[in-house]
Amino acid sequence: MTRLAILISGRGSNMRALAEACAAPGFPAETAVVIADRPDAAGLAAARGLGLEAAVVDRREHAARESFDAALDAAIAARGADLVCLAGFMRLLGPDFVARRRDRLVNIHPSLLPAFKGLDTHARALAAGVRFAGCTVHFVRPELDAGPIIVQAAVPVRPGDAAAGLARRVLAEEHRIYPLAVRWIAEGRVRVAGEAVVVDGAAAPAATLLNPMPEAPP
Repeated sequence: MTRLAILISGRGSNMRALAEACAAPGFPAETAVVIADRPDAAGLAAARGLGLEAAVVDRREHAARESFDAALDAAIAARGADLVCLAGFMRLLGPDFVARRRDRLVNIHPSLLPAFKGLDTHARALAAGVRFAGCTVHFVRPELDAGPIIVQAAVPVRPGDAAAGLARRVLAEEHRIYPLAVRWIAEGRVRVAGEAVVVDGAAAPAATLLNPMPEAPP
């Protein structure tokens, strides 16, 4: 059974999606701990309401990123977590932390990477006039919002869309594809070849899933 450490900074809606998936019968992962980098993160109360252990590694108590990363790494290791899921975690982790957990550290980002890395993704997508927005689950690399893509979901942009409405529709897809990616990883079906992800035996279950492609015929 794969044990998850879910890292949050805010309300934790993707944390809830992952935790609820883990609680379902037959899901191949369980939530070991939810960790926030700020004690006022609303997701901490949500996690405790789900019966989960919730902990804080307060970024304000660490002057250097290396000190924060070491404390975070120790908190994860103490719970025996072997897959770390960033779920609205608003802190860039250092290269040593990322290297120690290479291909066992995943993130969800509200754009179709590599487009619109960073913040304000929905407003930027609309300003660029794209026809599709979306979200991406990827393995983490030291660079911002970079790493091998596990799965993406596309969301059509509607005429007259505002950022808030687009964000709500994208978030619904985030809640769908993040548990799917974790399931695949926990089942041992995900491997990284070069810097591309291959999901063994996976067929795209819906038209909005852009990666991986349907299983090739033998």
